[in-house]
Amino acid sequence: MPTPRDSWIRELHALLARAAAMAVEHGVENDAFLRGAFAAYLDARPGLREELEHQQMVAELAALREAGRVASA
Repeated sequence: MPTPRDSWIRELHALLARAAAMAVEHGVENDAFLRGAFAAYLDARPGLREELEHQQMVAELAALREAGRVASA
């Protein structure tokens, strides 16, 4: 039996398929389409971009510390 979740997932797939078809029709390169889709997702989730940037900074800092290039406090 279909659930309400199934309904919005079907709609999401239909919208993504339409966006992909439009991108192909207008010659949008794959990377540009994926960057645009991800940017739209980030725009729809306030704070996510900043959280991902923070996680990347923490990982880079940990790698620098592990390599002995930055001291630990």
